[in-house]
Amino acid sequence: MNDYPYGDLREYLAELDRRGLLVRVTRPVDKDTELVPLVRLQFRGLPEAERKAFLFENVTDGSGRRYDGTVVMGAFASSRAVYTTALAAKPDEVAGRWAAALSGPIEPVVVETGPCKENVLTGQSLLDAGGVDGFPHPISTPGFDPAPFLTAPYWITKDPEDGTYNVGIYRGMVKGPDRIGLQMDTPTQHIAIHLAKAKRLGKKLEAAIVLGAVPAVGFSAAQKIPFGVSEYSVAGGLMGRPLEVVRCETVDLEVPAHAEIILEGEIDPEHLESEGPFGEASGYMGAKTSSPVFRVRCITHRTKPVVQAFISEFPPSESTLMRKIAFENVYLRFLKQACNINAVQRFVTHESGTCNMFFVIQLKNPTPGQARQALYAASGYEASMGKTIVAVDDDVDPEDLSAVVWAMSFRMQPARDVTVLPGKLPRLDPSAAEDGSLSSALLIDATRKGPYPPTSLPAKEFMDRAQDLWQELGLPELALAEPWHGYELGDWSDADRHRAAEAVQGRYGVPEE
Repeated sequence: MNDYPYGDLREYLAELDRRGLLVRVTRPVDKDTELVPLVRLQFRGLPEAERKAFLFENVTDGSGRRYDGTVVMGAFASSRAVYTTALAAKPDEVAGRWAAALSGPIEPVVVETGPCKENVLTGQSLLDAGGVDGFPHPISTPGFDPAPFLTAPYWITKDPEDGTYNVGIYRGMVKGPDRIGLQMDTPTQHIAIHLAKAKRLGKKLEAAIVLGAVPAVGFSAAQKIPFGVSEYSVAGGLMGRPLEVVRCETVDLEVPAHAEIILEGEIDPEHLESEGPFGEASGYMGAKTSSPVFRVRCITHRTKPVVQAFISEFPPSESTLMRKIAFENVYLRFLKQACNINAVQRFVTHESGTCNMFFVIQLKNPTPGQARQALYAASGYEASMGKTIVAVDDDVDPEDLSAVVWAMSFRMQPARDVTVLPGKLPRLDPSAAEDGSLSSALLIDATRKGPYPPTSLPAKEFMDRAQDLWQELGLPELALAEPWHGYELGDWSDADRHRAAEAVQGRYGVPEE
């Protein structure tokens, strides 16, 4: 595969525009009071298929300032159509594209220079240009957030011990022209591991923040990739070719050559400051925390840069859909390949649970113990994810919560099939104790443990005929939910079948005893 068509974010936005998936806003829009609320409306009032990316071309703030650049939101995952465009894949190719990238990563290639070097700001020139504040970073939850936050930053760091790169998305509170707060959520985040290693070595951690890059970089940064695997190489795997990177000006790091904005600097693991609160994906304001601070040494950027921001906070959002598609593929691969659970068919996360908290695993004819094995394995993949995990059979649609509730209601007995697993790591969860001592996971085996009677729907042949009649009558188009016809589940005899066949032919009646 070497057909990824985008060399940078701008080429990708042009393709969104060509497909009618980009809303261009040319009137003045206040980045702090109008921008995010406008994009938020589509996540509260439109079906997912109708959501689009928004490009703001005339950005202002409350003081009337006009910015020399644009802001794009919803550009990676406001809808599945947007996501598949960003991945340059058809809907049925998404899983294969991720599997190929994770199995066949491609290391980046260093080039001499790139568009991200069009403007280089250091020292006084950085401050004269406004530093970080020189770009239109929006306020995400106006009325509650205390400052603008970077919501789509790709933090670049290297392992202080072995030099392995990590590219991760962690929110950044804008604290001044040369200071950005870093919120990592949990100590298992890979940048947190890098910081802990730097602290043990008595060093500061060099870092760079990428704002606006080719979608493959953003998708890889958002993915749950094992520690020690470089997201740059996974991005190359998604593209089918090496990602071009350039060396930074002031730190020993390499960054995407075609990025819009690069912030270079360092983080002192010993220095913490107040950070937040911030509107979180849990649907609640996150608490104020003590967090590290990124000190900006240098900014390089393209002329008239595109500032990318993710719309996250209350689910569903761009970030939940992006996580949903990515996590489902990586967890499915983990359960089937690494854990050798061949009965697993699908792994589904739910956006209302931020795709971190509520999982459903679908299994086909699991052997005794396999459902519970899958539940424990999914819980163990990431300590802060999987608060509620449900295992269901392959006749239950794991995307349909009504179907999942049906399975939980009639295929599960709490005393036998429910496990509470202590020792989980809390993740932006207001219900958890502050020290995490009460964080736990609920594992529910809602698979059938033996033969069941048929489902109480007309058999398929009769529902097929009904569909023909429905169309003949000109009734509204159907979107059938699974299951839409009856089927046997083991507990049904030849005598039962015979009596049912006789009944539909008018031959029925119960003999007197």
